[in-house]
Parts: sequence; C-alpha cells; structure tokens
Amino acid sequence: MHDTSGPNPGHLGGVHTTIALPLDFEAFVLSHQEFFHLYAELHCGNRAAAETLVHEVFLEILTAWDNLLQEDELERQTLAVLHRHVTKRLAREGRDPAYIINGPIAQNLRSLRGELKLAPSPIGLYEAISELPVRQYTVIVMRFLMGYSTKQVARFMHLDERTVNYHCRRAKERLGRQLGLPTRAAARQKEGQT
Repeated sequence: MHDTSGPNPGHLGGVHTTIALPLDFEAFVLSHQEFFHLYAELHCGNRAAAETLVHEVFLEILTAWDNLLQEDELERQTLAVLHRHVTKRLAREGRDPAYIINGPIAQNLRSLRGELKLAPSPIGLYEAISELPVRQYTVIVMRFLMGYSTKQVARFMHLDERTVNYHCRRAKERLGRQLGLPTRAAARQKEGQT
C-alpha cells in the first residue's frame, strides 16, 4: 500500500505543475510534429536526437508564439527556427547531415544528382544545397530527400503547389549555377549551333 501522507511528485504544495498551452499552439504542434521530426531525423540520423532537437524548436516557437501570430508567414518563420536549430547542431557536432550517408536518403540524393546531371561526389552537392535560401532548401529536402510529393510539400509549408514548383525550379537553377552546370539557355544555344 502506498503512503498518501507525503508529498506527491506531480504536485508542488498541492498545486499541479502542468502549464496550459495556447490551443492554437497545440494545434500547430499536432499538425507539424510529424514533419518536424522527419526533417530533424533526416539531418541528425536518429529519432532520439531528432526528438530532442524538435522539442527545443517547439519551446523556442512557444516563447515567441504571440509575436509569431502577429507576423506574416508563420510557416516561413517556424521553418526558419527548425532549419537554424538543425544547422547549429550539425555545426556544433562538426558533421554533415545524415542524409549524405544513410542508405535510402543517399539513394534519393543520387536521384537528385541524376536529375541535375552531376558527377557522383555528394559533398559538392550538399554544400550547394546548404547554401540555398531556407524555402528553396526546404523544398529540395522535402521533394528529393524525403520523397514528398509537391502536394505534400505544399500542405506542410502552407504554400500553393505552383509556389512549391517555383521554389523547386529556382533551387535547381541556383544549384546548377553553383555547380557550374550549363543553363537551359546555354543548352538551347549549343543545340542551335550544331
């Protein structure tokens, strides 16, 4: 039988220690936690590290929640927080994202390399991807490394599918320039000369 006369670990002086979260924040967490965890795991390499990182991300978002609600583009702001935490963790650990190494993700990266007609060195492509603006980076990671459809990316990022396609196209163009690939205009001009 348990002694009920002593202090209860769930109480402090008879008061519960739970804090009520804003309902709109709870809804945000429920609708974004799957994606945030997958994104973090893609970079960190394991679920435990991803869960810790995402917990830190959600805590930061919660502390700024009222201000974030007053600003435009809540999705862009919160994705920037996630991206920043992932980038800092990788820099602190002095390593590349797990998707460079892991099997299925490495296959998706090879697929992207094939689409961009690149040689097989993954480090150059990773460095180029990491220099993309956050939205373009996120679209490339979700589409090519996580295997999400344009429709899924649009839903998670709260963008129109055409906007997702635009960011994808711009990212590919930028990656092509950074990696010294011929542009479409140059390819058409070359075809015209033959």
